[in-house]
Amino acid sequence: MPDVMADRRDAPRYPLIVVAEVTEILGGAKLTARTADVSRTGCYLDTLKPSPKGALIELQLRRGNETFKTRALVVYVKPGLGMGIRFHEHVTESQLRILDVWLGDVARNA
Repeated sequence: MPDVMADRRDAPRYPLIVVAEVTEILGGAKLTARTADVSRTGCYLDTLKPSPKGALIELQLRRGNETFKTRALVVYVKPGLGMGIRFHEHVTESQLRILDVWLGDVARNA
């Protein structure tokens, strides 16, 4: 069966596993997860208790002593497994530089 999500992706994803801290903007619920794959436009988060589809979140990804921070939207949920998120359209250039370094490291080591 083909990966139907691949047809909707607009950036290549890389198998980057990092710690993720999520805070729902409405309600303030917090959770810790880990990424399963990451692109310049979003990622998949492994978590037993995903946020609901459509939730706006504050996201922090940590790798070593660097942190990538942005707002994001939960675009799909797999109950008990995780959620796919899309980064806010206006990620700052400084945050994109951090992400680009991480993705470049993964691409070179693949």
